[in-house]
Amino acid sequence: MFEILTGTGLAASSGLNAYIPLLTLGLLSRFTDTVTLPAGWQWLDGGWALVILAVLLAVEMVADKVPIVDSINDVVQTVVRPTAGGLAFGATTTSDAVTVSDPGSFFSGGAWVPVAVGVVLALVVHAGKATARPAVNAASGGFAAPVVSTLEDAAALGMSLLALLAPILVVVALAAMIAFFWWAFRTVRARRRRKAERFHSQTSLR
Repeated sequence: MFEILTGTGLAASSGLNAYIPLLTLGLLSRFTDTVTLPAGWQWLDGGWALVILAVLLAVEMVADKVPIVDSINDVVQTVVRPTAGGLAFGATTTSDAVTVSDPGSFFSGGAWVPVAVGVVLALVVHAGKATARPAVNAASGGFAAPVVSTLEDAAALGMSLLALLAPILVVVALAAMIAFFWWAFRTVRARRRRKAERFHSQTSLR
């Protein structure tokens, strides 16, 4: 149960930022006793893996805070974030060494299931983020991009830490995330409807 909650939290975090959950997982595994990675996933706490993840995170954090560039980045991340979600879910649930050492066993057995679940979870969150960001940028003239991006990074880090240190609270965090996305969707839709009504009203006056 706790493993599933941990994997769910990390996968959802990956939908917001691909590298924060993996870097958090690798750092905690390498420098603390909080996380013990399965045999097939121990490469995540390797020195080179951590350096590469840190560099990619730095690039992601800059790109995601620049209007227009953030939308382009979201297109690129459509592949990266779900992949990271699959890795994070697989590394914290029942997937073992076959995920790396024996691809045949990986697909013929059930080891692929946690990875696929993580991919789907991250993809759903990524889709919400990628859909909302252009609307937020348009409504704010682009000024909200760095603020929203920073909040997303903070949410990804918070969710990752909760998933690893207090997985039972992941349920609360996911509920808050869903509520926020629903509120953002309704707010953006209402603004678009008001703009359309004003446009039609101005057109009819002419």
